[in-house]
Amino acid sequence: MEKLLILQFTAHILSDFILQSDAGCRDKEIHGIRSVSLYKHILIVFVTAWALSFQLTFWWCALLIAVLHYGIDLLKSYLQRRYANGKYFFLLDQALHVVATIVPVYLFFEMNGDAVSIPHWVPASNILLIIFAVLFNTKPANILIKEVFVFFSIQIPFKTDSDNTDLPNAGKLIGITERFLILLFIYIGQYELIGFLVAAKSILRFKDTDTLKTEYVLTGTLLSYSIAIISGILITFL
Repeated sequence: MEKLLILQFTAHILSDFILQSDAGCRDKEIHGIRSVSLYKHILIVFVTAWALSFQLTFWWCALLIAVLHYGIDLLKSYLQRRYANGKYFFLLDQALHVVATIVPVYLFFEMNGDAVSIPHWVPASNILLIIFAVLFNTKPANILIKEVFVFFSIQIPFKTDSDNTDLPNAGKLIGITERFLILLFIYIGQYELIGFLVAAKSILRFKDTDTLKTEYVLTGTLLSYSIAIISGILITFL
């Protein structure tokens, strides 16, 4: 059961984060049940869940996951339109998605029992956990950090276009790269290299005399490192 559960959580990461654009998310928030992006997203949820089950008989569970996902997304879009400043919507949304993933997998095993057989060529659970952790530390981790900022009402320091010398999306790429490195360091047991990475980034990024910007970058960096370290410890422990 654990292998199928990891696969379905991986499917959720792919469909709800990596394969969903920011424009699609905004379209769902604005138009709700009339959003074309919503139905495209639910189709991707169904296909991804079914494909990563590696079993033809899982189709009805994939359909159940997609239907539950549809209801959760509608609820979230309604709450976002009704309460514009809701800080708990992301956590509530993801908690419901976790439940909506676990329940169908549990029902599938209850109904099929020993007949459930994932192909032997599918990687072992420990490898699947590493793949899940790597995927989680890409776009999902960036979104999680952004939502933590929203939760604590941390805003991007004001900066005019004429003063802006930062590369577009460079921060996101830097965050993903540093989290990959931290996961690698933990996996090979070279924990001291994490300290080297922290020192190197502090030299490069924290020379700015703008206190607000420095605090903003420092907060994002600490959150990014924390996510990667916790992910690395969890996959090592599990």
